[in-house]
Amino acid sequence: MFVDQVKISVKAGNGGDGMVAFRREKFVPNGGPAGGDGGRGGNIVFAVDEGLRTLMDFRYQRKFKAKHGGNGGIKQMTGRGAEDTIIHVPQGTTIINAETEQVMGDLVAPDDSVIIAHGGRGGRGNIHFASPKNPAPEIAENGEPGQEFEIRLELKVLADVGLVGFPSVGKSTLLATVTSAKPKIAEYHFTTLVPNLGMVRLPDGRDFVMADLPGLIEGAAAGVGLGFQFLRHVERTRVILHLIDMSGLEGRDPYEDFEKINQELMTYDPDILKRPQIVVANKMDMPDSEDNLAKFKEDLKQDDLLAQAPEIYAVSALTHKGLTPLLQRTADMLAETPQFPVKQPEVATKAEYDFKPEPEFTITQDANGTWVLGGEKLLKLFKMTDINHDESLLRFTRQMRGMGIDNSLRDHGAKNGDLVQIDDFTFEYMA
Repeated sequence: MFVDQVKISVKAGNGGDGMVAFRREKFVPNGGPAGGDGGRGGNIVFAVDEGLRTLMDFRYQRKFKAKHGGNGGIKQMTGRGAEDTIIHVPQGTTIINAETEQVMGDLVAPDDSVIIAHGGRGGRGNIHFASPKNPAPEIAENGEPGQEFEIRLELKVLADVGLVGFPSVGKSTLLATVTSAKPKIAEYHFTTLVPNLGMVRLPDGRDFVMADLPGLIEGAAAGVGLGFQFLRHVERTRVILHLIDMSGLEGRDPYEDFEKINQELMTYDPDILKRPQIVVANKMDMPDSEDNLAKFKEDLKQDDLLAQAPEIYAVSALTHKGLTPLLQRTADMLAETPQFPVKQPEVATKAEYDFKPEPEFTITQDANGTWVLGGEKLLKLFKMTDINHDESLLRFTRQMRGMGIDNSLRDHGAKNGDLVQIDDFTFEYMA
C-alpha cells in the first residue's frame, strides 16, 4: 500500500535529575556537596533510508519517545547521556509541525538527517548551589523536559519528470514503454491509484527519473477525484510532460483538457506553471489525430496561463513513434532547469505587527474553586524542581514570587487556605 501522508507524535527524552549528595570520607570532616549533574535526554532525529518507498510503517506506530538521560551520582558523577532515537523515512519526506504548519525539515538527499525534537539538558546537582551563605545546600534540579511535537509527514515523490493529464491519456503506457516500470494498464479511468516511478536511460548515457501521477480531473485541487491526493508530488518535478489524448475517441476536446489540467495545477500552486512544460500529443496512431493536433495548435495560440508557449511532440506510446526526440528534449530541459525549493505553507504576517509575548504564567479557577496555575515557563520551572527536598521547594516559591504569582493570585481573589494546583501538585495558598 502506498502511504504518502501521516500524522505522528514525537517526544524527546528528559534530562536526568541532578543529585543531592555530600562527600563522606575519612579524615575529610567538611567534605561539602558532591552531587553530580544529570545526563542529556535523547533527541528525536529523522534520517533518510533509501530502501523505503512509502510511509506505510507509520500507520502501525504513531508515537515515538526518546530515552531519558541518566540521573547524577555521588562524587560529582554526571549521569549517562541518552542515545538519540533515529526515525527512518523515505527520501523526499517533508516534516511539518501539525500545530503551526511550519516546515521543520525537508529530507531530499540520500544522507539527509535533521533533529526535530531536542532532548532536555540534565538537571544540576547540589554542587552548583553551594555558596558562602549555604555551603551545604540540599538543592538539586530535575532534568529539563524534552521537546514534544505533533508532526505531519508528507512524502513527495522524488522524480525529475512528472507525467500529468486526464485519466486514460496514456501516461502509464508511456512510462512502461520508456522505462522498466510495470504500472497497471487497462481501458478504464483511474487505473493508476498510486504514483509509479521509472528510470529513463538514453543511449548517450543520460538518465532521469520519471513519475506517472494518478489522473487529474476538473476540480482536483478542491478535492475531487484522486488527483488532489497526489498533486503534492508534482512539486518535486523539474519538467512536466503534459499528455493530451489526440484521438478524440472519448469525445473530449484536447485544448479544453489542456486548459483544465493547467488550471488545476495553478489552483494548487501557481509556481508549478513556471516549470518547463512539454505537451505530449499522444495516440497519434489513431485516424483523426492529425486533424485534432492541427486544431489544438491553433487553439493553443490563445492560451494565457503559461508564461511561454510549450513545445509540442507528437508521439504514440503504443507504437513508440516519436518517443526518442521527446526523451532527448526532456533530458536537455533537465540539464537547464535547477531544483525547485519546497514551498512552505503561508503563515499570516499579522503577528509581526500585533506581537504579544506569551505570558510567563496563567491563572484560572476550576469548578471546585481550586486555582490552577499554567504557562510554559512556570510548568518548566516546576518540572525541574525536586519537590522531595524542602530547600528546592523554597527556591521554587521564591521563583514564583519573583514572577509575581503571589500578587496576581491575591488580585484574582485568592484567600488564605485556598487550594492552588500546578500540574499534578496541589498546595494551600498563604498570603
